[in-house]
Amino acid sequence: MSSPRGAGFSAPLLVFFLVNVVNFYDRQALGAVLEPLRHEFHLSDTELAALTTAFTLLYAVAGLPLGRLADRWSRKWLLAIGVAAWTALTGIGGLAMSYGMLLGTRLGVGIGEAACAPAATSWIGDLVPAGRRARALAWFMMAVPVGIFLSYAVGGPVAQAHGWRVALVLAALPGAALVPAILWLREPAREPVPAAAANPWAIAKIPAFWWIAASGAAVNSMLYSFSLFLPAFLTRYHGLSIASAGLWSGAGTGIAGVLGAITAGALGDRIRGNLARGRLRTAALASVIAAPLAWLAIAAPAGKVAAALLPFVVAYGLWQMYYGLVYAALQDVVPAHLRGTAMAAYYMAMYLCGASFGPLLTGRLSDFFAQRALAAGAVAEAARSMGLHQAMYVIPALSLLVGAALLAGGGGANAEIA
Repeated sequence: MSSPRGAGFSAPLLVFFLVNVVNFYDRQALGAVLEPLRHEFHLSDTELAALTTAFTLLYAVAGLPLGRLADRWSRKWLLAIGVAAWTALTGIGGLAMSYGMLLGTRLGVGIGEAACAPAATSWIGDLVPAGRRARALAWFMMAVPVGIFLSYAVGGPVAQAHGWRVALVLAALPGAALVPAILWLREPAREPVPAAAANPWAIAKIPAFWWIAASGAAVNSMLYSFSLFLPAFLTRYHGLSIASAGLWSGAGTGIAGVLGAITAGALGDRIRGNLARGRLRTAALASVIAAPLAWLAIAAPAGKVAAALLPFVVAYGLWQMYYGLVYAALQDVVPAHLRGTAMAAYYMAMYLCGASFGPLLTGRLSDFFAQRALAAGAVAEAARSMGLHQAMYVIPALSLLVGAALLAGGGGANAEIA
């Protein structure tokens, strides 16, 4: 992607993109190794989902003070410290000898990663004018499918060949090279803000912010459930190996996610008039279209991998349009001096009410349906397969909820700043 203001700004955007790739690679590292973890520690799907839930709860709580820090301190140092912390703890997770030790390392990863979005998106907001912001933020968030692709495509085969511990240690290595790159960047100067104007509670008076936060809760509930359980779904229900499930999940969602992000950036920066309203409505349409595709993917018969994966991949590409469009809209409606705080508050709502809840709900539903299948006479692994298959239907329902929240937000969105 070209630089929003010329070649001088390509280096920061590239570094932020790579940081976010590592961010989501490490965040989703457990998804590719879920089945080996389940067998080694004898875990239920609820316990597996709780690893993600605990991560996201702490991530959400830590994000708010770190967001305020991003508005008042060096974003460069905040981001560098965060990257160093979460990559180190991802690698230490490979040494865990119990479920509790693994949980502890994931909590540490959550604190480190909470610095990424507030610092990076605030920085991008200062670099890029409003009319080109969707493309820049789509570039930044294109890292989501790329990071998840690498997590699945690398983590799954490495876990099958060398064990899940090696896969986690390998996931930690790229972050070490990014810390010096972050410190090399020059942070843009910020205009001084009068103390009376720096009240962080001002974002609570922006109606569109609340609808954007609600959409974030729904989208992360959906996408975290999808990302955590898709490889296990392909392994249990469709019979793929761990390596194949990771590879196909990663390749399919990676390609579709990149295409979705590129499309979001292009469409978002072609909108005229009320930028925030147009961007939110475009994202809403994508989420509504994705819902029936996800339903078709889940309804595909067992063993029909292509019939399941293809509509899921297309739906995922549509879901990935959310980030470039909605994050740009958030920057449109929030004053510049509160961007870090607004992003952190959005993330807190998104994770406390969404990402922490979605995987746990899906895991609980999976266990519930599995127990019902066992009671009906199914053997253990077949019951686990049926339980997860039925639980996955929560994903298209959440996709419709995302669309509804974005439509409501678009109806009341007014751009606050350029």
